Amino acid sequence: MANECIWTGASGKKYKYTIYAMDTDWNDVAGNYIFAKETSPHNWVAVYIGETESFKERLPNHNELPCVHRNGGTHIHAHTNSDSSARLEEEADLLADQGTPCNQ
Repeated sequence: MANECIWTGASGKKYKYTIYAMDTDWNDVAGNYIFAKETSPHNWVAVYIGETESFKERLPNHNELPCVHRNGGTHIHAHTNSDSSARLEEEADLLADQGTPCNQ
């Protein structure tokens, strides 16, 4: 499995994410994240796309985890981003391009 994945937004902008296991012990930092499933080697499908002020607070007990699991989510792709407006812009750009079942 590759350690990184590039996701492309509707704008064409590319975002680099690091791939983590679901049971990762997260740091208390802000960033963007994607719950994803690997459909074939190195090919990922987004199940849920989000942003947070704290990975440590948000990800372990995420309210959409039941949906993520039902839809085959196996990993979390994440990268730090301390700029709130940039996080929201990135989240919207990715959501505009990805048909995620758990962001409905």
